[in-house]
Amino acid sequence: MAMTNPLTFIQQVRAETAKVVWPTRREVTVSTIMVLVLSTLTAIFFFMVDWLIRTGLAGILGMVG
Repeated sequence: MAMTNPLTFIQQVRAETAKVVWPTRREVTVSTIMVLVLSTLTAIFFFMVDWLIRTGLAGILGMVG
């Protein structure tokens, strides 16, 4: 791999950084709300699956014992 001049490297970094587009406040807010909603729905889903498995196992083990 060829060595790059430090000055050239810094110029390239600045050029790439200038291309970055930051999200708007609205985009950040909407994304945050979506993450919170989907995380809550996922937690509820796994709670229900866990409850069903636990109830089913308790029923099966209750019949055996």
